[in-house]
Amino acid sequence: MATIVSPTAPVALRHPSVSTGPRRAAMWNGGAIVVIWLTSLFVAALWVSGGGVDAVLGGGAEALNAAGRLCGLVAANLLLYQVLLMARVPLFERGFGHDGITRMHRVVGFWSFWLMLAHIALLVAGYAAVAQINPFVQLWEFVWDYPGVLLATAGAALIVLVVVTSMRRARRRLRYESWHLLHLYAYIGVGIALPHQLWAGADFTASAWATVYWWTLWALAAAAVVVFRLGAPAVRSWRHGLRVAAVEADGSGGVTVRMRGRRLERLAARGGQFFVWRFLDGAGWSRGHPFSLSSAPRRDELVISARIVGDGTARLAALRPGTRVLIEGPYGRMTGDERRGHKLLLVGAGAGVAPLVSLLESEPYAPGDATLVTRDSTLDAALRGAAIAALVRDRGVRHIPLDGPRASSATPWLPATHAAWNGADALRHLAPDLAAYDVFVCGPQLWMDAVTRDLRAAGVAPARIHTESFTI
Repeated sequence: MATIVSPTAPVALRHPSVSTGPRRAAMWNGGAIVVIWLTSLFVAALWVSGGGVDAVLGGGAEALNAAGRLCGLVAANLLLYQVLLMARVPLFERGFGHDGITRMHRVVGFWSFWLMLAHIALLVAGYAAVAQINPFVQLWEFVWDYPGVLLATAGAALIVLVVVTSMRRARRRLRYESWHLLHLYAYIGVGIALPHQLWAGADFTASAWATVYWWTLWALAAAAVVVFRLGAPAVRSWRHGLRVAAVEADGSGGVTVRMRGRRLERLAARGGQFFVWRFLDGAGWSRGHPFSLSSAPRRDELVISARIVGDGTARLAALRPGTRVLIEGPYGRMTGDERRGHKLLLVGAGAGVAPLVSLLESEPYAPGDATLVTRDSTLDAALRGAAIAALVRDRGVRHIPLDGPRASSATPWLPATHAAWNGADALRHLAPDLAAYDVFVCGPQLWMDAVTRDLRAAGVAPARIHTESFTI
């Protein structure tokens, strides 16, 4: 397994001190978890104070109604958290990271969906039992006779549409742009589903505390969307005046876009982070796409690189110098703040190499203390070749390219030429003192999962394995 190492020895950099980033991340994570638990417990307390426990213990129709009310309360709370998770609130972004929010968004979304359906089914059954009428007649009366329920029905239909199109099988059949547009209907669905709670929900208006809680949470959710998804990106984009400076071919099927702007250091972007980018080059500009920085951020320049695999990435290749750029970010926790030691092992596949290059350009390390493993189907498909060569030459980075068709063995992250290798053994060969490394992994989700499994099998502590997923 050959390595490429600079023939000259660059002047050694001072070893970095252990980062305080993990401590700060733990504080943000703790704060986010506390907020979620406190609000969840408050919702449960509202239900208990409204006689929910006694009603359930009493059985019969009232038990169904009480259980339905609880499902509705929790579903409403989770729906509002869905909005907050989509709003990129700093507390959650820094507390959970992008991949954590992605996982939570999916789990919270499906739980809120099923609880919403349970809320409807239980209340229909309970009210029908009390009135001794057919459940379908009761459902009809809910929709047409109860205030706000017709709007809630329309909102529920939109939420069902979003959930169905978010299932993995359906998601794979949709273009990203189409899925993104459909997903925005969730905002509308939540917005028109919630008013019926104030008009017809006893648990929402039973006390002053309940009313204050729900109005405050809705107001905060709406403000978060306006401030963090609309206001802050608009102000940053105007302030920094970012425009496309150059578009360059990168590898056989990739592109690198260089953008220039004013006082970009005020963005406080870090190598390894990403932005959501919108290029004002014509129709479809409003659809944002997440791309990682592929070079260390500079005072006047930001650089991204991508494989051309769909409409969003194909547009990058057609950009013209001077095109204005709107940004959201920076986001992501796969930065040097996560480091706990002095050595670096970076393992990337395809476009996942881009943030690893920006991380290597940004971080301090001694010659020989950073190893970059890249994985591509062919040598000419590799992104950021010139930047990697400069890191090898000037910073003493060890670069190990693993190119070729994918192995069909138990180690799918390795190429077919290395199929005989056990994954954990291969990693120990790449970095013999593996326990001394922080490992950053970036690439397709299944590929990252395979690398992560082998890292753990090789004895790397989970706290030293850093990944970030863009899988939806």
